[in-house]
Amino acid sequence: MYTIQGMIRKSVNNTYTQFERLGYVANSLANLNTNAYKSVRFEQMLGEDGYLKGVIRTNYEQGSIRITSNPYDVAIDGTGFIPVVSPNGEVQYTRDGAFKQGKDGYLVTNDGWIVGEGIKIPTNCYKFQIKGNGDVVAYDTRESEAKYLGNIPLVRFASPEGLEQADMNRLKATEESGEPVLVKNHDCIKQNNIEISNTDVYNSTSEMLRLNASMIASMRMLKVVDDMYNKAINIREG
Repeated sequence: MYTIQGMIRKSVNNTYTQFERLGYVANSLANLNTNAYKSVRFEQMLGEDGYLKGVIRTNYEQGSIRITSNPYDVAIDGTGFIPVVSPNGEVQYTRDGAFKQGKDGYLVTNDGWIVGEGIKIPTNCYKFQIKGNGDVVAYDTRESEAKYLGNIPLVRFASPEGLEQADMNRLKATEESGEPVLVKNHDCIKQNNIEISNTDVYNSTSEMLRLNASMIASMRMLKVVDDMYNKAINIREG
């Protein structure tokens, strides 16, 4: 048998859980145009005690790959992540392949993290090519032989859901994710392409509307319970 106080506690808890879930849906929609963004969902469950509980899940399914005209852009066609290194030596991981040439000629992320172990692209080369296995080569002229510049490594984790979200669309390895494993003999790197967000805009919008309606109903229920509580106090005092 529920007391009025118990009903209020459960209603507040359940409303808060729905509000938190709404926040994750809104965040996924806000990152609809973020390269290679992986949508996050908040799975809620009703416990035996009547309280809503939630678990955060990241959807690591690949987003669509879009062709670009930028030779510095790369997409990962399949599972895995590209290691990138900060100016102070910290290693993180990304699927956002919107790279560029840094001031020293190295291939870097948009915020200056070095790709892999450092790949320096000559500024005066005729062209450079990024192959499917991540090898980067350059040509001095149209007829010249290819010069090997380095490799864009691809790594995978035993449990990618254990990765921790970092700044600028990067991820950190954790004990839950396990150590990165280098992938060899693959054909997953696609030059002149970029992976887009895997957010399902239609499902996310529908879920946001449903959660909003559910929260309004919960707030109305809280108002009813609060009125009952106030009436009960007045009866006692009378």
